[in-house]
Amino acid sequence: MRCNASKTSDGNSKKTLTCDDECARLARNRKLALALNIDPEAHKDDHIPYSTDTLTMFRENTKWAQIQEREFRVFAADEAEKRLRFKPMQPHQRAFLHSLAEDFGFDSESMDPDPHRHVAIFKTPKFVMAPMKTLAECMKSKPAVESFITTTADGQKKLNASNAPYNGFLLSNPRFGLTVEELRSDFSSAFASAASITFDVSFLPSEEIVLKANHTSKTLSDKDIEASLKSLKSSLSTILITKHLASTIQLCTLDFSLNILRRELDDNNNGGWSQVAAKAAAPRRAPMQAAV
Repeated sequence: MRCNASKTSDGNSKKTLTCDDECARLARNRKLALALNIDPEAHKDDHIPYSTDTLTMFRENTKWAQIQEREFRVFAADEAEKRLRFKPMQPHQRAFLHSLAEDFGFDSESMDPDPHRHVAIFKTPKFVMAPMKTLAECMKSKPAVESFITTTADGQKKLNASNAPYNGFLLSNPRFGLTVEELRSDFSSAFASAASITFDVSFLPSEEIVLKANHTSKTLSDKDIEASLKSLKSSLSTILITKHLASTIQLCTLDFSLNILRRELDDNNNGGWSQVAAKAAAPRRAPMQAAV
């Protein structure tokens, strides 16, 4: 028996539901999949719409990252909102926001110096919609994703570490009681000479200090930043020695999570041993005897 049908009424049998925005979106996706000969079911569980960097940072601090992702989704769903500012955060947390913004199709920018440095995200024409899957669903729906992250990250580090341009400084054995504010104050004159580059100052668990360079100009390449850091090193070294801030300063390459991929002193040491080995392996000539 049809729902609500009677002898005098057909009930709901001839009624149709009005297609809303979600219905229209699904219809467009079906037509697009049909035109491109794509089976949606075949890709339903395998597609991961996030970068390896985003997934890695999400895994390191899941609860906090889920809160930030929720903010992103609320912002994405509100058509009237065009910009969203986050509260001041640590460099590795801002790195997650930048990476997630790229996955969503937002533009992002870090603003203000520490301790007030924060991230703002913006909607641009490249933004279409938020990813269908959440980060947690991606981690759950693809059990191999964690091993994939680890393998990819480790392989990428080994592959790129030796050639990756320097993007920061590493200070070893800092003075006892040294603070971020003191470092910024002492290095302020040197930092000011680096046009379009700002620095995030962070203390590592190893008790070393990193100064990670961030460029505010879209025309600067990674090689340009490395060249600027090399020219800046001598003035920072002078300040370091004069004010007894730390024992050494060297160039380094840092990833989003402030892991050190490359150190200048390691490069120099490797080069030195290579040269020694090359000399040791050089063929020797038989000694020439003087004519009698």
